[in-house]
Amino acid sequence: MDKIKLLIVDDSALIRQMLKQIFSETEDIEVVATASDPLIARDKIKAFNPDVLTLDVEMPRMDGLTFLRNLMRLRPMPVVMISTLTAKGAEVTLEALSLGAVDFVAKPKADVPKALEDYADEIVRKVRMAAKVKVKALEFAKPTAEQGKAVPGRHFQTTDRIVAVGSSTGGTEAFKHLVRMLPADAPAMVVTQHLPVSFSVSFAKHIDEAGPMKACIAADGQSIQPGNIYIAPGDRHLRVGRDGARYICRLDDGPVVNRHKPSVEVLFDSMAENVGKNAIGLMLTGMGADGANAMLRMREAGAFNIVQDESSSVVWGMPGEAFKLGAAHEVLPLDNIAARIMTLIN
Repeated sequence: MDKIKLLIVDDSALIRQMLKQIFSETEDIEVVATASDPLIARDKIKAFNPDVLTLDVEMPRMDGLTFLRNLMRLRPMPVVMISTLTAKGAEVTLEALSLGAVDFVAKPKADVPKALEDYADEIVRKVRMAAKVKVKALEFAKPTAEQGKAVPGRHFQTTDRIVAVGSSTGGTEAFKHLVRMLPADAPAMVVTQHLPVSFSVSFAKHIDEAGPMKACIAADGQSIQPGNIYIAPGDRHLRVGRDGARYICRLDDGPVVNRHKPSVEVLFDSMAENVGKNAIGLMLTGMGADGANAMLRMREAGAFNIVQDESSSVVWGMPGEAFKLGAAHEVLPLDNIAARIMTLIN
């Protein structure tokens, strides 16, 4: 089997060496070249034709976002961003994902003992995943003039219907695209997106600005209301609970589930237990299988479940696993999901 050819682009010689060491211990990934800035990277891409590129943001001569924008226009290829876990890093990384980057990983800290052990597993998994991605799958159609318009004359009489959304790799852009096509009076949505805690606020801001619905980081005990989107913070599980006739958000500082916190499995299990037939489950693009088993339990509890189809997904891991288990009622392209949700509600 041919090895995955990887090009590392980072202005730090130490980081380049650390990443080379990580990948030298794999049997299926070969670092064919490294580059200290985008102009050198451009020549290395022509010379070595890599399958995947890891890209830093702050570099000399040309910043990473400008390089990424040009790359996706002239020579689209899978890119994994190497990001700093800061507020600024979150904003830049989310912009990089919107430009076509497949995923991101935290930047290894040179001053942390055994940093290679802490980061190696995640970096290797994501580069392997990126090598399988068709970059054109990241290009979503623009909403039509009819999409995103509020349904006239509709009024919610209760807060019964809730849409629970699970996503991971590619999910930040997929969910933002979906929200653009939903009206202001859409049913409440509770969302678990795999993100570090430092990215949560920036992600919620991006979603809030994407469409007419209001988005926020969920707070413990917060009432769930139509027209609102409640996003799990990056260091807590989000559950849906009951307070009399009301649905409320519950945050849980419990252990990691399926290697994730927040976990889609936790959110979907709470939907099965507390919302039942009034729930709509939605699994968007993502690596792994988090939430698939709980989505099946949602279906058994009476929920209606939708999974994003393979052709519009960056990675058909989570939705694919849910489909294989028989958890989904329908498999739909991303562009069709918003209209289907509103049809179900109506």
